[in-house]
Amino acid sequence: MTKPKIIRGAGAPPPPSAPPQPTRTPDTLHSRQFATLMDLISEGEIEGFASASKAGLTKGTTAYNNAALKDVFLNDTAILQASANNSSPATTDFNFQDVTFDPRFGTSDQTHINGIESSESLQTVGVNVTKASPVTRSITNTDIDAVKVTITFPQIQVATSSGDLLGSSVNLQIQVQYNSGGFTTLIDDTITGRTADAYQKEYRVTLTGAFPVDIKVVRVTDDAADTSTVNGFQFTSFSEIVDDKQTYLNSAYASLRIDSQQFSSIPKRKYRIRGIKVRIPGAGASSSGTPTVDNTTGRIVYPDGYIFNGVMGAATYCNCPSMILLDLLTNTRYGFGDHITDSNLDLFSFVTVSKYANTLVSDGFGGQEARFSCNVNIQNSNEAFDLINELAGVMRCIPIWSAGSITLSQDSPKDSSYIFSLANVGEGGFNYSGSSLKARHSVVSASYYNMDSQDVDFEVVEDSALIAKIGTVVKQVKAFACTSRGQANRLAKNILFAENNESEVVTFTTSIDSGAICRPGSVIEINDPVRAGIRRSGRVNAATTTQITVDDTASTDLPTTNNPTLSVILPDGTVETKDVSSISGAVITVSSAYSATPNVNTVWLLSNDTVQSQKFRVVTVEEQDGMNYAVTALSYVPGKYDFVEDGASLPTRTVSTFVGLKEPPSALQVEEKIVEINNQAISKLIISWQPITGVTQYQVNYRFNNGNFISTTVSSPDFEIVNTDIGTYEVQVFSFNASLQLSATSTNATFNAVGKTALPSDVTGLSAEPINEKLVRLRWNLSTDLDVTHGGLVFVRHSTKTDGTGTFSNSVDLIQALAGNTTTAEVPYLEGEYILKFRDDGGRFCSGETSVIIDLPDNQAPLITQTRREDLDSPKFQGTKTNLSFDSATNTINLLGAGNFDSITDFDAVSSLDDFGGIVSSGTYDFGGTAGGTTLDLGAVFSLDLKRHFLTEAFYPNDLFDSRSALLDTWTDFDGTASTDVNAEMLVRVTQDDPSSGSPTYTDFQTFANGTYKGRGFQFRTNVTSNDPAQDIRISELGYTASLQRRTEQGNVTASGAGAKAITFTSPYFVGTSSLLGANTNLPSVGINAQNMASGDYFEVSSVSGTGFTVHFKNSSNASIDRNFTYQAVGFGKGG
Repeated sequence: MTKPKIIRGAGAPPPPSAPPQPTRTPDTLHSRQFATLMDLISEGEIEGFASASKAGLTKGTTAYNNAALKDVFLNDTAILQASANNSSPATTDFNFQDVTFDPRFGTSDQTHINGIESSESLQTVGVNVTKASPVTRSITNTDIDAVKVTITFPQIQVATSSGDLLGSSVNLQIQVQYNSGGFTTLIDDTITGRTADAYQKEYRVTLTGAFPVDIKVVRVTDDAADTSTVNGFQFTSFSEIVDDKQTYLNSAYASLRIDSQQFSSIPKRKYRIRGIKVRIPGAGASSSGTPTVDNTTGRIVYPDGYIFNGVMGAATYCNCPSMILLDLLTNTRYGFGDHITDSNLDLFSFVTVSKYANTLVSDGFGGQEARFSCNVNIQNSNEAFDLINELAGVMRCIPIWSAGSITLSQDSPKDSSYIFSLANVGEGGFNYSGSSLKARHSVVSASYYNMDSQDVDFEVVEDSALIAKIGTVVKQVKAFACTSRGQANRLAKNILFAENNESEVVTFTTSIDSGAICRPGSVIEINDPVRAGIRRSGRVNAATTTQITVDDTASTDLPTTNNPTLSVILPDGTVETKDVSSISGAVITVSSAYSATPNVNTVWLLSNDTVQSQKFRVVTVEEQDGMNYAVTALSYVPGKYDFVEDGASLPTRTVSTFVGLKEPPSALQVEEKIVEINNQAISKLIISWQPITGVTQYQVNYRFNNGNFISTTVSSPDFEIVNTDIGTYEVQVFSFNASLQLSATSTNATFNAVGKTALPSDVTGLSAEPINEKLVRLRWNLSTDLDVTHGGLVFVRHSTKTDGTGTFSNSVDLIQALAGNTTTAEVPYLEGEYILKFRDDGGRFCSGETSVIIDLPDNQAPLITQTRREDLDSPKFQGTKTNLSFDSATNTINLLGAGNFDSITDFDAVSSLDDFGGIVSSGTYDFGGTAGGTTLDLGAVFSLDLKRHFLTEAFYPNDLFDSRSALLDTWTDFDGTASTDVNAEMLVRVTQDDPSSGSPTYTDFQTFANGTYKGRGFQFRTNVTSNDPAQDIRISELGYTASLQRRTEQGNVTASGAGAKAITFTSPYFVGTSSLLGANTNLPSVGINAQNMASGDYFEVSSVSGTGFTVHFKNSSNASIDRNFTYQAVGFGKGG
């Protein structure tokens, strides 16, 4: 065998490693250009930049300029982040790098901004600079302010032997010498990096010394030792620069120097500033304090009790619209100061408006703010009239030229300044007009400038009630000078309110004495008897400070109740109002004195809570003919201010007995009743309320279970909803006034209707009165429930118990259920407990049971022919059962379950096999069996007294909700507390034939009520029924007692004849049978009353039977004789 060859070796040498790749330093040096932008911001003097101003920083400091950069936005991004430290911000805090910022604030003595070039003259140099050979150039032009030196590096890089290209570093200096006084280094810069292309850099040198000026560029770094290092540079050129020396006095502006590589184009700039300083009120009179400005918000803070003395203070920043308008009117540079001075202005009205504007109100978001603020940048020239009105509109004002000066009239809470009635207006009276519903809006969208998003935002206010009425009709408005969402919201609310509540206009003419006093913006009161329905104003006949005698009492309503007040015009033209203490005839006495005695013929006005005066705000007053003035006024609602600012509810103001909104009715009640309509019991709700004086119509709104409201108008203070359902009814009742306007609110009620689901009342007044020994009459009171008397039933049941333990469920129906309006019933006279219940037309039984017990006395004992008890047999209940079964646990019989035994899949889940599948609806039990037979046979036809023995108990075999298997719709009871839907009744049928004949004729089975039945044969049956598959009834005692009444028969006078005399009874007697008591065991007893008997005569009675007897009269010799006699037979039963 040849050995295998083994080849061994040391292995091949590893391949040589790849040479490393050359390193190339990134090209990091690029030429950069900067742009210097100068923006005019505002007229001056301004407060400054918002962040710096709020921080209280000093202008001109580094910290101030840094903070100001938080308010300078390039393309909507702040240069410096808001969280940055003002004194030493980190580089990462800047959103833009290498920004130079220099502001001016518009003062009258501000300096110019350095570095803003006006002209530039380029001088070429083009000389290489080495360490040994600096390059110097001399400048002799004395008009220049600075020199711009340009340095050029053709390349900067170092090439190594391994092929790497690395960067290099070169240090250079720019030195300046003034008038040969020696060089000074002004710029020392090191260029580090790598570039394969030419790299230029400019240096600005501001000249501050005497001419001539020498500029020298020096290389500090050693020159390159070999060609592998390239870092040489040249002094390329310099430019002689003349700066712009304009100071732009009284103009706020700023310069920005930005790196062009950070922007693709000139960026959009925004400046957030605190604007022009304006004058504010100075120190107040009577040491009432000096107003200040809240540095955080710009709101003027007025000391409590401040009294303006007519002297304005120094200019400062604020955003008060009143002071801004004042500044615009009086400034000679950018305002109307060339035409208007303080002497032309009612400064007091400006300060009054300012106080109202600077009052703190809710901002709507949990904080507070000034009621009106003005923050606006006016960039375009406008018509003076338009601009003044726009600024005035910020604070809800109108400027008025009156008596040689401009005054401001503001829409703010005011007391009435004058009174008008038919006594001081022209013959035309008052004329009213209003806006069309089509001209109104239900939604107002107010645009304002959002300082957070730096864009226009919108505040939308809706009137949901008006939207439901006219739909969504939007009005777009511009909130001029507004940067507050809360202020925009209040503006929109005010517009929406005014359109829908202050749109009525009244016009009238008045004489010069009234027209000269009435001013636009003032609030007036009007009593117009045509509208109010009553006269409550006129002229004063006589007056003191406490008593006013009116001009007319016959046609004037002078109320003394409901808080009356009396207003009069005093001699100085003002209106003063006092509470009325009493009225006697034409004299009205007030509770406290007026400040002056009213003039005779001045106007008076009486108001109270029932009818108040109308309030209007004057819009225009026009002189017509030198004697008369035309007045136009707009409706005024005093409560609107709290409504707009705080959402307060509006107080109602009743100005007319005709159109004043009435109060809603009070004492609203809802009652549910069952009533009879068309012989049916119907459920209805009766809604009633306390009527309101003067109201003749009401609107009733109601809805069922949150459905749609149904409205109806009624004239009486009640309303009925017929045929109501079970559920919740919501009811609203409004009052109409004479103009058929609804009350502002409604009286509301919520009622849970139960319909006819309430259980009927129990049976009352039950009594029993025997009619005879067979019948008893039951009486009870008529049910108080209509759903019983109309469509309901009265159930009469009987229990054989006499100890009071009988119940409706363990008793059985005695008779067929009676109509619900029945109050009497004739029933069998039975011993035991009669139990009655009402059931309404919905199948609901009354909760209680009413019963009467009858315990029969022992009569003359009848003959008990048989006492039969199926429950006492052994075994028990041997009769024929159909759908019934015997329960050995309770020794009772009851209905079977309806289920199929074979269908049971889980025997453990079945609680009762007998009742599986629910209870069958009916079953029967026929008496009989080996113990007692099926038929009671009297042997002949007799009138037999039958008395039943019957004890039952209704129950739920599976009294658990989950154990019910039948369909839910078939259940009549869910609680399982009382089983009433089952019944059992005993039946009997009779034949007069021989029951054993094979073909006897029986009557139909009839209800077995205790009574007398005529027949020979009797058979008994029990019917059991259940109307609820969950309910069953068990029969524990079942039987009857058959008896024959004792009977006496008397014969008439009869002649016996000579021999035995056979007498036949009129009706046979029961004497017993072989199966009943034994044959002839109960023969009747016969008594003979003989007549005309002689001494020694006697008689013999023989052959006594159920049908008769034989009597034989004999004398003493035992010979048959004829005698008259009567007889009396006493036995049991009556045959035939």
